[in-house]
Amino acid sequence: MYGGDEVSAIVVDLGSHTCKAGYAGEDAPKAVFPSVIGAVDGVEAMDVDVDSTKTNSNSEDSKAESEKDKGKRKLYVGSQALSYRRDHMEVLSPIKDGIVSDWDLVDNIWDHAFRSCLMIDPKEHPMLLAEPPLNSQQQREKAAELMFEKYKVPALFMAKNPVLTSFATGRATSLVVDCGGGSTTISPVHDGYVLQKAVVSSPLGGEFLTDCLLKSLESKGIKIRPRYSFKRKEIRAGEFQVEDVEIPDTTESYKLFCQRMIVGDIKDSICRVPDTPYDDKSYSNIPTTSYELPDG
Repeated sequence: MYGGDEVSAIVVDLGSHTCKAGYAGEDAPKAVFPSVIGAVDGVEAMDVDVDSTKTNSNSEDSKAESEKDKGKRKLYVGSQALSYRRDHMEVLSPIKDGIVSDWDLVDNIWDHAFRSCLMIDPKEHPMLLAEPPLNSQQQREKAAELMFEKYKVPALFMAKNPVLTSFATGRATSLVVDCGGGSTTISPVHDGYVLQKAVVSSPLGGEFLTDCLLKSLESKGIKIRPRYSFKRKEIRAGEFQVEDVEIPDTTESYKLFCQRMIVGDIKDSICRVPDTPYDDKSYSNIPTTSYELPDG
């Protein structure tokens, strides 16, 4: 249900798991990347073989990753930048329990979405920010301050996530169940407005299910190896030998991030939700699905 004028507005939805950005009126976002940042602190940041000056906007690297120097801390944003392992790189999330806790990280994520993914000048585009239904006034003020004072946007509108979801399905009144990465929220929408007092939220979300699946696999002796932690050698046709690679300077947060990416793909690919209450006898005959891990 889109009836607005063509004003080339930009829509940004920053969630606890993924950041999505694109043009208003289009069916899908132009950019989708993890809403976490890789950070290398201290002296180690000087060892990273990356030029901190601005690179050519036409180069492949400038399109794939956003890198920022903040004093002695170097930040890496985007799927490609995070897929490359770096010594002492911590993976940080700007959102805790659905609330932004680090606006410096949010600023870098927005900048990556505008400059590297959409390749636009925010000064030339009105901005629509999607926000959680329980967002506080202080959070709204800080977001508006960043947008107007740093990015100089000509216009800004903040819309509740449930309202946007309801409009996307062509309804002005609905009950929206939003299962995100960090939480699950149920919001009633009436005539385009969220009934704030009736919103119910749970701290359980998609990342909780991913962690449960990871523990379940490990309890069965299935080791989830990140792609950087092993080498495969072909010993004969169709048969490979896997050798572990010890990299002591890899942080636990980066290892967990890589494991979650693999297990999250398993969850999205082969996991199902029963339509009826679970019963061992009823679901014992469901055919299993195979999934090949990166190490084979």
